[in-house]
Amino acid sequence: MQYRKLGRTGFEISEISLGTWQLGGVWGLDFNDSAAEDVLAAAVEHGVNFFDTADVYSDGLSETAIGKFLKGRRDRIYVATKAGRKLDPHVASGYTPSNIQGFIEDSLKRLQLDCLDLLQLHCPPTETYRDAGLFSALDKMKEKGLIRHYGVSVEKVEEALMAIEYPGVETVQIIFNMFRLKPAEEFFKKAAEKNVGIIVRVPLASGLLTGKFNSNTEFNENDHRFFNREGQRFDKGETFSGVDYEAGLKAVAELSGSFPNRELADVALKYILEHDEVSCVIPGASRADQIERNVKSSDAPNLTQKEMDIIKGVYDKYIRKSVHHMW
Repeated sequence: MQYRKLGRTGFEISEISLGTWQLGGVWGLDFNDSAAEDVLAAAVEHGVNFFDTADVYSDGLSETAIGKFLKGRRDRIYVATKAGRKLDPHVASGYTPSNIQGFIEDSLKRLQLDCLDLLQLHCPPTETYRDAGLFSALDKMKEKGLIRHYGVSVEKVEEALMAIEYPGVETVQIIFNMFRLKPAEEFFKKAAEKNVGIIVRVPLASGLLTGKFNSNTEFNENDHRFFNREGQRFDKGETFSGVDYEAGLKAVAELSGSFPNRELADVALKYILEHDEVSCVIPGASRADQIERNVKSSDAPNLTQKEMDIIKGVYDKYIRKSVHHMW
């Protein structure tokens, strides 16, 4: 495992870390405490020292499982959580200092911590980034000792650029993968100039970039890959990175043919890590063996410039026109 700095936080984190949206169960299926513990243990065993979670993941059970796992451990495991999506309705006016502090305090209880390593606003509406008072309040929460650092999780590059204008924002979590190239073109350089840590989520485009799906693949009716393809429940960019499923399969087929001697998931993760501005990538896992598959990408061979160009060519051919302008 290789390690990188998380921006100005000073944290040295595993470049392959762990996203916990589906911790303890495949999307749409019941949470399993034993499975969650197995995944977390496998992650630490393979050098992962950064867990990303959220208060809404399995209605708090993801945070609770992490809290139980960390209790009494001597390893330094950094925990980032997200807050804001519990708001109903999820609107900018709900992002008040009192609401956010309440969410933080609830997360601290579930995680059994006194202070959060990193608090991230959870994909708030765009207008939230114009609320300077909210970011000032987050500074005060740092002073109170509730959080060590704070950042944002965003849907759009525009939001990422707005967020890093606030000096207290030290990290940005954003979707970036072989089907979502805009962040590298318009955001990464500016983030690096401000020494802002970049946490990459949805690196495998909801599994599409594993190359294991086809036109006949069926998803559980409670799986967002079944019900959210057009954004019925939340931003559609979170599901297959917003890519039309059939178009994505065509792109995957061409990518797989271009890398016949490597697993496509390995290529997808390595592609992200080829960007030095990235602090870490947070693929999810519902089984321990998926951890092993993911972390091996840290030490996998680098991609050549020709291979990087092939990936961009596939993006330009199948993806750019329908996706690039949206996020």
